[in-house]
Amino acid sequence: MTRQIFVNLPVKDLNKSIEFFTQLGFTFNPQFTDENATCMIVDETIFVMLLVEQYFKTFTPKEICDTTKSAEVLVALSFESREEVDAIVAKAIAAGGTTYKEPQDLGFMYQHGFQDLDGHIWEIFFMDESAIAQG
Repeated sequence: MTRQIFVNLPVKDLNKSIEFFTQLGFTFNPQFTDENATCMIVDETIFVMLLVEQYFKTFTPKEICDTTKSAEVLVALSFESREEVDAIVAKAIAAGGTTYKEPQDLGFMYQHGFQDLDGHIWEIFFMDESAIAQG
């Protein structure tokens, strides 16, 4: 059996979140979409469950993190080129997201990122494995 990952994130407005991520090119599984949640497809084994805050609270006794003040998770996604990294960040900004730091070029890795409508941080990166120093 292939392992799958489901990242669960609370959102304030599910429809606005779906619209935001649709503009970035993501699709959603209608079988797991209703007024409380949607399943965003990242890859064939990677999914992000966007859950309305009230529904998210049914899964945990803990408070939801105030993303304007704190970060609980960084969602990191790899892309196939620097150009794809810049393109997805540009789409996120055009769709209402924000950046939180300047792009970084580490030689073997290029990274940039954005905050979605709910303040969740998405680290977008390209790693050139041929440029990694052999040690």
